[in-house]
Amino acid sequence: MEHSVFSESHPCLQHLCFQCTYLQIGKSKTELLTCFHRVKPSFLEYLSYLLNFMSVIAGPCNNFKDYIAFIEGRHTHMKLLEVNSKQKGVHGLLEPSPMGAVISKLCMTLVSLLLFLTLTKTFPVTCLVDDQFLHKANFLTRLCYLYVVMQASKPKYYFAWTLADAVNNAAGFGFSGVDKNGNFCWDLLSNLNIWKIETATSFKMYLENWNIQTATWLKRVCYERVHWYPTVLTFILSALWHGVYPGYYFTFLTGTLVTVAARTVRNNYRHYFLSSKALKVAYDVATWAATQLAVSYTVAPFVMLAVEPTISVYK
Repeated sequence: MEHSVFSESHPCLQHLCFQCTYLQIGKSKTELLTCFHRVKPSFLEYLSYLLNFMSVIAGPCNNFKDYIAFIEGRHTHMKLLEVNSKQKGVHGLLEPSPMGAVISKLCMTLVSLLLFLTLTKTFPVTCLVDDQFLHKANFLTRLCYLYVVMQASKPKYYFAWTLADAVNNAAGFGFSGVDKNGNFCWDLLSNLNIWKIETATSFKMYLENWNIQTATWLKRVCYERVHWYPTVLTFILSALWHGVYPGYYFTFLTGTLVTVAARTVRNNYRHYFLSSKALKVAYDVATWAATQLAVSYTVAPFVMLAVEPTISVYK
């Protein structure tokens, strides 16, 4: 997403805000019950966690427990012990190497950068508010162009978050365990899952795989801790966290309505399409298209930022 007015002048402000709260209230409910019995970090550990050079600018943000384990050199060992406690036959695993993960993520950053530099010139966002385009193009054309423009704006986020993830992996931080095929996974700090984003068949699935670390933080800080209107309040907090541009508030308030509507439709109609494979495929295709268009419509103000172009698009 676009940088807020705060992050333009202070690039690490959002990151610091995230890290400060994650250290304490970014815990699960069970951890919160015992947090006062835990040893507090030293001042040096605290500063190191907030300002570590690998993620101070673009993230990704991480759990304090995982970060300290990495600093003390027991990060991968700790994760392998967790795997050994859950699975059998993995006691002889070699020390995991991040080389493959780093190379694949660097390749993805290169592809993302090339796509962004190419697509944004070919499909400029300014056309969305061009008077000639708005008056001459029909609704379907405008809707399709909106989708294309929003798709063209995404590679810059893919680039930044994947590169930040690769930097941490190259340092040996980000190992999350072993998958069902016995392959090492380096996605502990991953901020997005591109495949699941592009194939999402629900608004919820899309959000769960976009800006993952921030979504986890919002869930723990707000969604799980309030007793009324958790969805609405979480979206409002997200808007406040991003900054003061009006476009942020248009996006997150619209996102609240879309989330509730999508949840209602899914709960009331999905079961009608599970009786056969053909119906299920048709349902998935329809919900994929609806999700992608709904996301494009929702995030357009986030790209526009100002009120006037946002109203022009929404009209």
